[in-house]
Parts: sequence; structure tokens; C-alpha cells
Amino acid sequence: MRAVVLNEIPSAPAVAEVAAPRPEAGEVLVKVAASSVNGFDAATAAGWLQGMMEHRYPLVVGKDFAGTVEALGEGVDGFAVGDAVFGVVMKPFLGTGSLAEYVTVSAAHGLARIPEGLGVQDAGTLGLAGTAAFDSLVALDVAGGETVLVSGATGGVGALAVQLAVARGARVIATARPGAEADFVTGLTDADVQVVDFTGDLATQVRALVPEGVDAVVHLAGDGAALAGMLRPGGRIASTLGLSKDVVADKDVTVHSIMADPAARTLDALAAQAASGVLRVPVTATYPLAQAPEAFAAFGAGALGKIAVTTS
Repeated sequence: MRAVVLNEIPSAPAVAEVAAPRPEAGEVLVKVAASSVNGFDAATAAGWLQGMMEHRYPLVVGKDFAGTVEALGEGVDGFAVGDAVFGVVMKPFLGTGSLAEYVTVSAAHGLARIPEGLGVQDAGTLGLAGTAAFDSLVALDVAGGETVLVSGATGGVGALAVQLAVARGARVIATARPGAEADFVTGLTDADVQVVDFTGDLATQVRALVPEGVDAVVHLAGDGAALAGMLRPGGRIASTLGLSKDVVADKDVTVHSIMADPAARTLDALAAQAASGVLRVPVTATYPLAQAPEAFAAFGAGALGKIAVTTS
């Protein structure tokens, strides 16, 4: 099969022919129709995960996937050949990823059906970013009427977090540069999302909008400790970047460290919201598998939203 591989670390991803995987016990084989590029994939290629996870070469990269079940491993219940599915590769090692024509994944975790109304390309870009955004809002327990600052709103996770916060009834302030980035963020939802320029004095801009401080922060980019300083007393911050309580000056702040957990219930909830139109999957560019290296280059250059990769 064709796949996006790394033969050494660090290196640029390349498309190559590798052996197609076979499902082991408890796994399903998925014929991939769509996937996407995530920060995790870029980090793998850059060598940042060396020493943290086992690397198996040739290393096929990719976390997100959507497609159809092609075969079942021993003991799999609840899925059948031909099912339309999506999710996130959740193996304890790197090397058998989803930027390929086929991928094997656990049937017990990181896998869900694609509902009617959700296109396969959107499903193939939703899993990891959607889960990180969803888990952040759940951890923050955002309620209607609260003010949420989303730092890193132009990326895939941030664009989804903005929408999920709006869906909870929150007032959203989002970071973006003026121009195309700000237009992208304000176009995500019909709600009045307020944009602040992170290249300027962010704290002053936020305090001008909310003098008492925001209720919650979704920390996806920027200085987490500085962002925590924009919270009201008793505020909460959810960080996907490893922010710890000990670097936050105001001790009357709750810090949640987020590791995306694509449980089936989370994937089902995200898919239902996307299928109903409550959530728009922010795909801004699509590349065929043969051009996946160009997709990685676009991601590294700071592309807005999500970049999809299709196998057809």
C-alpha cells in the first residue's frame, strides 16, 4: 500500500510503498478514505517524541482516519465489514499510522461510526483535534454566560474549541492576527466572537473587554502562565501544552492538563454535533495522499484550521 513514512528521525515525510497491515486480535482493518495532518505528526517527524514512545520503521505517520471496515481481527464485536468509521490511532508505539491506504486500529478505543450527515473528509479530520477541544471544554466545565479565552484559535483544535464554547452558551474571546486569521475565526460561528491580537499587548486587550478577568482559558498556544494571569480569581485554565500549577502566579486558579482521550462516547458526541451543523469541521485545504509532503509543509507554515489528506 501507499503510505506517508519516515525512515529516520528527524526527517521530512515521504510517500512510499509499504506492506499493508493485518488486524490482530481486537483490531479492525480500515480502508482509509481521509486523514489529516496534526501537530503530533509534525512533532514525530521533527524527532520530538524520541525517548517518549517506541518508533518502528519504516514509520507510517498519522493519527486521524475515516473510511470503511475492511476486515475484523479475532474477538471483535460491535463492528462489521463495510461499516463507515472514523477515529484516532491509539497505539503505544509509533509506526503504523493512518496516513496510508489502510490502517489497523483497536475496536475498543478510538473508533466510532460515521453518522448520516457527516462527510468522510470531515470525519477524517475531526478525531484528534475535536477530542482535544472537547476534553478541554469538559474539564473547564464551561457554563452559559461565562467568558472563555481561546489562545491558539486559528488552529484545528482552537477552531473547534471556539465553536464548542459557543455551543455551551459562553462568550468567546479568541486570539488571532488581524486580517485573514481574524476573519477565519469570526467566520466559524454566527455568534459574536471577539478577536484579540496576540502579537500586541494581549493582557491589556483582554482586560479592556473583561476588566474583572475571564472565567476560563483554553491554552493551545502562547505563554500559559501569562494567560493564567488574565483569569478572574477562581478561574480555570485547560492546557494541551503541559502547563503546570507551579508556574502560575495566582494560586487561586485551577489548572487542567489535557491529554486528548478519543473514547467512543466523545467521538460519537463530536460526530453528532458535526452532522447536525452545530459544529463545523474547519477544513481549509485538501491534498491527495501523493502530495502529503506538501500538506506537511503547509501545516508547518501555519495553515488555518485543518488540512485533510485523501487517498482517492
